Parts: sequence; structure tokens; C-alpha cells
Amino acid sequence: MFIIGKILTMIMMPTALLVETLLFGLLLRRFLFGRALTTLAAAALAFCLIFPVDQWAIRPIEDRFPQIRTPPGHVDGIIVLGGSIDCLTSEDRQTPVTGAAGDRLTTFLALARRYPDARLVFTGGSGDIEQGVTTEAKWVRLLFESLGLPDDRVIYENRSRTTRENATDSFALVHPKPDETWVLITSASHMPRSVGVFRKAGWHVLPWPVGYVSRDRLRGYSLSLGNRFATLDWAAHEWIGMVAYRLRGWTNTLFPKPEKD
Repeated sequence: MFIIGKILTMIMMPTALLVETLLFGLLLRRFLFGRALTTLAAAALAFCLIFPVDQWAIRPIEDRFPQIRTPPGHVDGIIVLGGSIDCLTSEDRQTPVTGAAGDRLTTFLALARRYPDARLVFTGGSGDIEQGVTTEAKWVRLLFESLGLPDDRVIYENRSRTTRENATDSFALVHPKPDETWVLITSASHMPRSVGVFRKAGWHVLPWPVGYVSRDRLRGYSLSLGNRFATLDWAAHEWIGMVAYRLRGWTNTLFPKPEKD
């Protein structure tokens, strides 16, 4: 099921759908339907180039949980989700290689210093289709050690493949108490789905979103169509993920939101 989910997600990304529509259109270009598909793909490409569609798609997700402006006085634990390390490149180069979500790790280190008595957890095995090659926890451990974070301060969960498993496997590992304050660090666009599965696991965390990619002012948005499609694909990944998680009963709500005080 894990592999099927990965493949379905890949073919449903906006970039993939555009390419698929264009290819079908070219293959059927002798027919009116084929020419219509080609025109549709070209129009969609032009629309994404002219308008900030990527920002429209990802902004509501990133804004779902507010930034933490006033840190709490006491924190019992801090958990950071995987997704910051390029596992296969790290394995190939034999050195930790961070990706676009590196803010998760830098924020984790900053909070580890702010709260020296807090329990620290990193959760991340491998989200790749081919399992058993390497794990993200392996490379994060090396990175943290090189940056001065003692190895015995961090609990490493290295088997999870999905966000749901991040929550369930970590819960089983650390057994958080109901009255404890645990900070959850992940990218702002990943936070709603993450909070949903943590709550379902019985873990009511304090969301600490990082790694924003959307802006209030759209003037000066990226002229790179590649960058825009990367953001649009990530937004689509999260929207699709929230729907899939809700349908499978892994979250209690479709679009988790902050709890009332």
C-alpha cells in the first residue's frame, strides 16, 4: 500500500498531470479531442506562468497554524519530523545533504539550546519507494553531532516512512504524558496534516511551523516556472495527503486547525 500511495501521488502532481495531458494530446492530435488536450495543457502552463497559482495553493495551508511569537516558559519535549535530508544523495556522497526543509533542523537545534532539559526526538526513516538503502535518522545524527548536539540528548526514531508513522512510532517510543508540553516542528505547509495524525495518535502537540515559502506581497514572485511548479506540487501533495489521510481514518478532520484554549 505504501508503494501504491507513492506512485498515485506522483502521477497526480500538477506537473505530472500537465505532461500527461500534453502527451495524450500529442498522441491523439489527429482527433479533435487530442488537439483540445494539447490546447488545455498549453493554456494551463501559460496560466501558471502569468499568475501566482503556487502561492494561492500553498498559502492557506501555511497559514492554518500561527507562528509562535512568544515561546512557552517550559517545554517537556521537542519533536522534529524528517524531510530535511536528501537520503540517497547523502548515502552516495557519504555526508549529510540537506534539502529545502532544512529550517526544521535549525529550529530544532535552536529550541534544544533554549530548553536544555527538554526531551528531544527526531523521527524519520526513509520515504523513498526503495526501502533499506539508508535512513534519514542516520544522517541527521551525524549532522547534529558535527554541530555540537550531544548524541545522548536525542532519541532517534528511524523506521517511519510516512507522516502517520512519524506520529505513531514516536508515540510508542517516548510515551508522552497527557499533561506534558511537546513542541512539534515541521514545515508550515506540512503542519496541518502532521497535527492531524499526532492528535489521532493521542498526542496533543504545540505546533511550531517553519520553512515558509508563500508571501503576503506577491510582487516580485519567482519568474522561474520550475520553482513555481515545485511549490505547486508540494501544495498539491499536502492537499491530496490530507484528503487521503481523512479517508483512511488517520485524522479526525479533513483540514486540522488550532485547538481553542
